[in-house]
Amino acid sequence: MPAKTRLLTPDSEHIAYAAMMLAQGKLVAIPTETVYGLAADARNPTAVAGIYDAKSRPSFNPLIVHAPDLETAAQIGVIDGQAKRLAEAFWPGALTLVVPLREGAGIASLVTAGLGTVAIRVPAHQVAQDLLHAFGGVVAAPSANPSGRISPTTAAHVLAGLDGKLAAVLDAGPSPVGVESTIIGWQGGLPTLLRPGGIPAEAISNCLGQRLAMPAANVDAERPAAPGMLSSHYAPRANLRLNARTASPDEFLIGFGAVSGEATLSESGDLVEAAARLFDVLHIADATGRPIAIAPIPDHGMGRAINDRLRRAAAPR
Repeated sequence: MPAKTRLLTPDSEHIAYAAMMLAQGKLVAIPTETVYGLAADARNPTAVAGIYDAKSRPSFNPLIVHAPDLETAAQIGVIDGQAKRLAEAFWPGALTLVVPLREGAGIASLVTAGLGTVAIRVPAHQVAQDLLHAFGGVVAAPSANPSGRISPTTAAHVLAGLDGKLAAVLDAGPSPVGVESTIIGWQGGLPTLLRPGGIPAEAISNCLGQRLAMPAANVDAERPAAPGMLSSHYAPRANLRLNARTASPDEFLIGFGAVSGEATLSESGDLVEAAARLFDVLHIADATGRPIAIAPIPDHGMGRAINDRLRRAAAPR
């Protein structure tokens, strides 16, 4: 592993350098519209193993493949029917589809955690697109943070958790969406919301003309169908208390709307703004070393993704 991680700017020379690092089997943190991803060549088993090692990530937890376009994605997974309709509507964008792995795709088995399906998306971030085209392949890229901890929305967040464990960080400023992608799979033939995220479930339902199913309650916790489904995830080091309108003297209160705090996700109650600020504010609160309390968040639109992250961050661990 490198002794120190190199910080890159999103110019053509540094993008070419990042692509070269990926081609050499190195790890590179990349900006996407959702959060920063820890990228490796998805066809290189040793490079993919490096992701799990750097993050201390359980090997049964699959990774998301990032492709530059639908045509490339369709060489990795079988994208037809409803999956193709969603891809055409929302790609490039914050949507991940869990589809059958195409025979001969050449993806390292660690990427899919041995499943017969693959999680895949086409990112909308221009720097991510430039890098994928310069690299000329596909990358596996979970969030660029130690496994289970708060996701990174800036290059500084990446370095705080993983400095020295990857070759480079491509710094393109804060991630504009601020929460991970929505993940849709098919269980029992029904489109299923495996993880709320950057595209509201309502928009996906409208596109398909039907409501999304929820994952079966008896899903094997040690064999998740998609990333982000572990019960404890996105967690700060401190304890997190949900739906707080006031804080005890020792707590750091994160506000929303009418509930003010030492920091707020959105004074105006804007859920899109709150999603973009969520992980950054959690990092700020966690740095104080105090227990964290957070105001209630409406459970619709982007609020569903925020509440999903908060429930997992507050889960026993």
